[in-house]
Amino acid sequence: MKAAPPPPPSFRPGRHLERLDNPLHDPYQAHAKLPDPSVCGNCHAVYHVGRWQWGPVPTDAAGTTCPACARIAQQQPAGYVSIVATLTHQQRAEIARMVRNLEEREKAEHPLQRIMEISGNSGGMLITTTDPHLARGIGEALEHAWHGHAEYQFSEDEHLLRVRWQR
Repeated sequence: MKAAPPPPPSFRPGRHLERLDNPLHDPYQAHAKLPDPSVCGNCHAVYHVGRWQWGPVPTDAAGTTCPACARIAQQQPAGYVSIVATLTHQQRAEIARMVRNLEEREKAEHPLQRIMEISGNSGGMLITTTDPHLARGIGEALEHAWHGHAEYQFSEDEHLLRVRWQR
């Protein structure tokens, strides 16, 4: 008789971050389907075929506000990246450039992934984002480029990711 396979592990690394993909918990996502096509009156992102994207604005597009512009207007970030380190002015500038470059790459494909603000002093920096995926990407980029360690804390109730990076 063949032995029964062992039970699957109860914890699988990285699986908890899949919760970020559940739009039901994001209060800024539309609860009903938007008219197709729709265009954001602020940033001119186009909602077409079920997703936000950059492209030409159709003449028959309905006007709306995208979730990223709504978060910016209400100053309600979906991601916080706290950098806990003593940084020189030059290091803060390098990190800010790296973060802006990452934002540009991500925003080209995903219009809702934007940086709201970068602030800081010699004791560290705080970066706020409109999307938790961008905050996670910034934390991973900091770990890769500057080493150190990032901790991720996701709040499902608020659809909010807090990243704390230190070295």
